[in-house]
Amino acid sequence: MSKKFEVPDQEALLSVAEELLNSLKNKVVLLKGDMGAGKTTLVKAVCSVLGVEDEVSSPTFSLVNEYQGARGELILHFDWYRLEDPIEALEIGFEDYLERGDYLFMEWPEKISTLIPPNFDLINIEVISAERRLIHLSHHA
Repeated sequence: MSKKFEVPDQEALLSVAEELLNSLKNKVVLLKGDMGAGKTTLVKAVCSVLGVEDEVSSPTFSLVNEYQGARGELILHFDWYRLEDPIEALEIGFEDYLERGDYLFMEWPEKISTLIPPNFDLINIEVISAERRLIHLSHHA
């Protein structure tokens, strides 16, 4: 089953992020889209919906950023873009992160395709115009 969400502009992103969050079936979420499609921007919106008070930024150089939501839930934001080898993900404890049961949002998941668990949700962000995005959500088990 898949769902589509249209984001006509930046102002609509928060309400779409809330609807998207409520539609997730898994806490492991893969984010796909071209460079600049808005993957990190979407994670920022999801974190805002979850009540994260810290500044949310791209973990491009740190590989992972961790945030705490208003109800104590943890949100882990991974960016595998600069990863040279999936072993690097294991070296930072990726398997431990998977076992914790927290939200895991991963940009550039194809870099660690062999490490992805069988149950995940996939968000594909399609750029329609400078402001408009079409977000496709699908569940995988």
